[in-house]
Amino acid sequence: MQKIAHPPSFPAKSYAFTEYVNVKNWIGGQWRESSTGQWLDIENPRHGKVMGKVTLSTAKDVDAAVEAGKKAFPAWRNTPMRERAQVLYRLKQLMERDVAELSWLVSHENGKTYAEGKGDVDKGIECVEYAASLHMMADGGQLDVSRGVNCRTTYEPLGVVAGIVPFNFPVMVPLWMVPNALMAGNAFVLKPSEVVPYGAMKLAQLLQEAGLPDGLFNVVNGQRECVEAIVDQPDLKAVGFVGSTKVAKLLYGRGAQSGKRMLCLGSAKNHVIVVPDADPELTASNIVASSYGCAGQRCMASSLMVAVGDVQPIIEKIAANVRKLKLGEDMGSIISKPAQERIETYIAGAEKAGAKVLVDGRGQKVPGNDGYWVGGTVLDNVTIDMPAGCEEIFGPVLSVVHVKTLEEAINLQHKSLYSNGAAIFTTRGAVARTAVERLEAGMVGVNIGVPVPREPFSFGGFNSSKFGHGDITGWDGFRFWGRPKKVTEKWATYSDASWMS
Repeated sequence: MQKIAHPPSFPAKSYAFTEYVNVKNWIGGQWRESSTGQWLDIENPRHGKVMGKVTLSTAKDVDAAVEAGKKAFPAWRNTPMRERAQVLYRLKQLMERDVAELSWLVSHENGKTYAEGKGDVDKGIECVEYAASLHMMADGGQLDVSRGVNCRTTYEPLGVVAGIVPFNFPVMVPLWMVPNALMAGNAFVLKPSEVVPYGAMKLAQLLQEAGLPDGLFNVVNGQRECVEAIVDQPDLKAVGFVGSTKVAKLLYGRGAQSGKRMLCLGSAKNHVIVVPDADPELTASNIVASSYGCAGQRCMASSLMVAVGDVQPIIEKIAANVRKLKLGEDMGSIISKPAQERIETYIAGAEKAGAKVLVDGRGQKVPGNDGYWVGGTVLDNVTIDMPAGCEEIFGPVLSVVHVKTLEEAINLQHKSLYSNGAAIFTTRGAVARTAVERLEAGMVGVNIGVPVPREPFSFGGFNSSKFGHGDITGWDGFRFWGRPKKVTEKWATYSDASWMS
């Protein structure tokens, strides 16, 4: 394999501002500038300062990445799954070797705390680990269905496929897709968020070091034009997307219309129901961790608390815990100035509409960090007709809605446009069972504020939180990137026969 001059290691070992390299596309095992010659600033949102630039691509660059994938695909398709898995085993080891560097890099480009950056990387490693085990599970199955007649299933790759991922998890979300798609025998084109391109850059470097043949993993950086080029590219057979519902719906329709396989994950407004018998300490700590982890910039944040009956002591305990959060240490920054302003607009709008601001995070700053900050915020007496009660804020804001009964709480959740996750906090099994059976969400938690499944269980919501069939991770995630071929064989002749044989 030809040796490529890769970017140097990211040197930061603290939150101090650190400049880094410019990010190019990774196509066919080479770093390339885009065909446009245009660049976009990459900001460290904690400091509000430019740490590098990223190249901006067009359809021409997407086509080049697809051509590189098409060239590498035949040999990879014919590589046994056990041999494909060896690349992922090595990738896991390399990520574990570089976990501190990757975690600090995520923290600097995204604004997360170091611990949250490490969580991003650790979960990505878990996804790699699962994919590496697929060769033990993807046997397809076989059965003698009649005398001398055997049916079996094999899984075939699609060819060149692609993923379009958001800013909030620069390492984990790409690894929801890439390892499963590679294990299925495909070549992959990744379009990372243009505001956090470093995670994808490092994955390209590590995959080559792990022994993945050039052309099987390609990265094209860009904005809307690049996204549309991927969805329209005729030789891309499948596209996975994670982002807002507005964009997910548009891309799903655009891709599906051309016959492309699409799976597009969208927005969330996760309801967390709290009943009077809930354990106060457990409930308050879990909801705070869920609502304010990653500054609320994750699709599994508990953003709407549905208070059933008198749970005021729990609300007060949540507010007290939020006041204790140290901005910059317990909670990171907001991704950009426009995002900060959008979040503050939701808070102001709810207050004007009659909600009570129990904890106000507006105007908070971290000394020496002139970036984009919103402190933990708690809004009480919100109604679901307020934007803060029904729209995805994607920030450190918990809206509290009051109802009288569990039935009202469940019906309220059913009215939500989004059905990504939901949770109930209770000490009664019957209440928990009722909620689990009736909540309309793809992922449901009992006394867990972030009910994200661990591998091998899959990630995905219902209704307008997802467009397409199946989930993005786990076994569904593997099957999305391939197609089952059913083989029926007969090699012996018999004197007796049925309609089948």
